[in-house]
Amino acid sequence: MDFSVKPNGNSPSPSSSSTPNRLKPSATATATASDRDPMHSWWESVSKQRSRILSLSSLLSSSSSDEAPISSLADSDRPALSLLSSRAAYSLISSSLRDPGSGSGSDPLCQWLYETYLSSDPPLRLVVLSFLPLLAGTYLSRIHSSSLPSLSGFEAVLLAIHAAEVKSRAGKGVLVHIPDLSQPSLYHTPRNGVVSSTNGAAASSVGVLSPQLEPQVAVKSTKRAGIVGVGLQCYFKEISQMPVWSKLEFCSFSAAWAGQDCDCKEKIDGDGDKVLALTNGGSEIEIEIEEEEEEIISSNVGGGVRIPLPWELLQPTLRILGHCLLSPLNSEDVKDAASNAVRSLYARASHDLNPQAILATRSLVNLDVSARREAKDVGVGEESVNGSSSNVNTPSKSKKQPEILLSSK
Repeated sequence: MDFSVKPNGNSPSPSSSSTPNRLKPSATATATASDRDPMHSWWESVSKQRSRILSLSSLLSSSSSDEAPISSLADSDRPALSLLSSRAAYSLISSSLRDPGSGSGSDPLCQWLYETYLSSDPPLRLVVLSFLPLLAGTYLSRIHSSSLPSLSGFEAVLLAIHAAEVKSRAGKGVLVHIPDLSQPSLYHTPRNGVVSSTNGAAASSVGVLSPQLEPQVAVKSTKRAGIVGVGLQCYFKEISQMPVWSKLEFCSFSAAWAGQDCDCKEKIDGDGDKVLALTNGGSEIEIEIEEEEEEIISSNVGGGVRIPLPWELLQPTLRILGHCLLSPLNSEDVKDAASNAVRSLYARASHDLNPQAILATRSLVNLDVSARREAKDVGVGEESVNGSSSNVNTPSKSKKQPEILLSSK
């Protein structure tokens, strides 16, 4: 091949070619300075978020006569986080995702979710992940039902999340270091990093939490559970920032995936008179759901169906439910919904005779029972202390002593 420069006037001469080379450092320095400017980065992120919110408002304006709840969020200093915490916006978007015709390749909302997640803006990605329980639950329920409509829109969003996770892991799996229980304490670790068994063989102390991921260009039936599971892992990493209604959505679908027609979850310990589904010690707990979350739960009753639960899908599901069940920052509504889902999954695992699932779900059930019993004991203890303190004839100066110390500083 001939790479000679022809004298057509378009090719730069040797003297002119040095001019762009001298200008390159200044252009690069200008770009680097703009990237390092925090105000420039913040304004670029806010502008991107406002643009995405306005485009979302235009998509949903046809289905709703009042578009103010979404379009007004673009005027906030943190538009994406305002959209994330807006229950009105969540209800409007979730109703569109629950539509029987949603999820197709021409669905504009799925296109918006797909493009928003590819924007690589962290707050915008949180917004997309907050709808993952509803999207994944609707997708899995429809794909395993009798009717099989086109769900390429849902699959495109799941593949976008999967591709981003593959890129962030750089071909590596997620490992967890398992402590050696034969040592006196967790601080006594073997020098070579392996655990010696009783017969002298060496066993690795590293467990695989998530294997290496391979790029996927389509959602095949054999890879479907793994792709959805990766999306749930991404949701779990940001679960502390997810709104309450998103967690309630996931707990509702998890209970539906296990099967709602089994009452074995209420007789886990073999005692028919003792209901463990929602109990606090020996007394039954009444679920009190706020009116603003009641619409979301009632609209999703019966929306899910019983589906296959392989380990790559069940593991991230149980991790999310474990957070909803045991995190002290969660509301009682979330804990009660997660408790019901965990017991449903335990009953499902017992019927399927799946030892791995039985061990995991039973552990969460035991932790839930212990946490509720401890919370009851603490409440009873506080009541007894408050009742006994009123009968003690001691001056009240001791209670004011910390305030005096603080004011003296």
